[in-house]
Amino acid sequence: MVQSRRWLVVVLFAGALVGLSIGGNSLAQPPGKGGMGKGKGFGKGKNDPSHQADMEVFHFLLDHREEIRRTIQDVPTGVETVTESDKPEITKKIQEHVVAMHKRVKQGRGIHMRDPLFAELFREYEKIKMTYEKTEKGVKVKEISDDPQVAKLIQAHARVVSKFVQNGYDEVCKNHPLPGDQ
Repeated sequence: MVQSRRWLVVVLFAGALVGLSIGGNSLAQPPGKGGMGKGKGFGKGKNDPSHQADMEVFHFLLDHREEIRRTIQDVPTGVETVTESDKPEITKKIQEHVVAMHKRVKQGRGIHMRDPLFAELFREYEKIKMTYEKTEKGVKVKEISDDPQVAKLIQAHARVVSKFVQNGYDEVCKNHPLPGDQ
């Protein structure tokens, strides 16, 4: 069952990579956020060499989600989250994942762009300030924005990530509404 779910996620992800998702540019920078060489064809490995490694870490975390705990604290302009595990190998992967996602946010290199929430969040990447600090068992992240709508996107995204931890591949396959669209 887990293997078939994993296969479904891989198939869906591959479909997104070949252009079956938003604007045919599933892992690219949001439209209008880069020059000709940027944001075109991300996800096929050609222009986004970290994609495969990022996806492998994400799948590792989904496969070990029962050993991950996560808390969210809303702040007026976004969230503070703590994601940890008692297992050192999982702690390392949590930290690796956050470092990679921080880089993607800074560069506007979206992931999971077939999901409306992720697509909108990455469209607004320039308005997001993300900081993190490693903890003994994981990582503490602060994501904020001066834009109230983007702050709501950040909060909604944090809850979806917690749902990924709670529900695994079943949740990854779902699309998530924008705040106010529920």
